[in-house]
Amino acid sequence: MKKLNYYKPELVIKVSNLENIKKLLNFGTSEEKIKILDSLSSTNDLKTIQEIISKLDDNDIKVRGEAFSSLVLNENKISDILIKNLRSENKNIRGILSLVLANRNDTNAIKEIIKLTHDEHSMVRECALGALGHLKAKEAKEVICNCLFDDNLEVKKSAVQAAINIGYSLSENEFDEISLKKDFELEEMLEKIKRKSGPKGI
Repeated sequence: MKKLNYYKPELVIKVSNLENIKKLLNFGTSEEKIKILDSLSSTNDLKTIQEIISKLDDNDIKVRGEAFSSLVLNENKISDILIKNLRSENKNIRGILSLVLANRNDTNAIKEIIKLTHDEHSMVRECALGALGHLKAKEAKEVICNCLFDDNLEVKKSAVQAAINIGYSLSENEFDEISLKKDFELEEMLEKIKRKSGPKGI
């Protein structure tokens, strides 16, 4: 007699329509959410994409990470809906989506990502600068330079890294002012710029 494979019901997720997807993503366990997000990385349905985007604000960091991966790995033309959601009222969605777009190497998003460097939330500014640096967005030079003097240390460090990525050279005055903030990681990053640009910052 042929042996049948046995699967535990809770490990099998069948998704037949958007309502089921929404139900699982909103009320399912973290394991269920992760499994369904993994299965949706090739979808081109915009309503489904929107549901995936909403999980960038899930309480579980693992779910947020799976939503991130699902969007980055999606090879369909979904840039428009991703860029549109950079204007979301949710700070996690705004910030993380800028990184999603950067990891998709979507240079069409640069203009909207630049706007996020003025966001009221430091987390969003930090992510936006990371995205601009990853994209080597030289057209963002001015906003990156402005953020070198941000009050938030993590934003400042993200701006320094972005400056390094776009090949920007600090002037002596900029270097001295930023160096006033004592932080080992920041000092190491500034040293990289100093070695690249030389003593005059040119």
